[in-house]
Amino acid sequence: MRAVALALLLAGPAAAQDGPPPFDAGPLTACLEGDAPADSCIGLAATACMEGADGQTTVGMGFCLGAERDLWDDRLNTAYGALMERAQATDAEMTGLGSSAAPQAPALREMQRDWIAYRDAACEYEAVRWGGGTGAGPAAAQCALTLTARQALWLGGYLVEGR
Repeated sequence: MRAVALALLLAGPAAAQDGPPPFDAGPLTACLEGDAPADSCIGLAATACMEGADGQTTVGMGFCLGAERDLWDDRLNTAYGALMERAQATDAEMTGLGSSAAPQAPALREMQRDWIAYRDAACEYEAVRWGGGTGAGPAAAQCALTLTARQALWLGGYLVEGR
């Protein structure tokens, strides 16, 4: 019910726009390639997008935040896939050695599924805090962006040599 109301609420302002605001991944990419702590890069591309034409509308904010979230989601999925391959190889090696250690791959899969449930619940809470107001959509989108970025960075940290 809330999702339908939110969709109807967001549908009105969309008609006034010519299209989505321009989005450039450059600020995020440059930050991640630089010397700044990676977590300080979270939100840079979305912020630049929201400062541009049509980026300050509710629909524009949702678009900008969602576009950056998608970039982080791609990074998260890449890191998860690489970790899963590594975990499966380790599990096979450990099984071959006769180890009784708990396997990594199922634990990684369960952790990620639980994280998805946490992210969804946390961002729903962010939305409902707005009491049905127009800020609910951008608040939930900001939440999804931030939590997805943090998870991508955390999983990516395991891919660093020696971890």
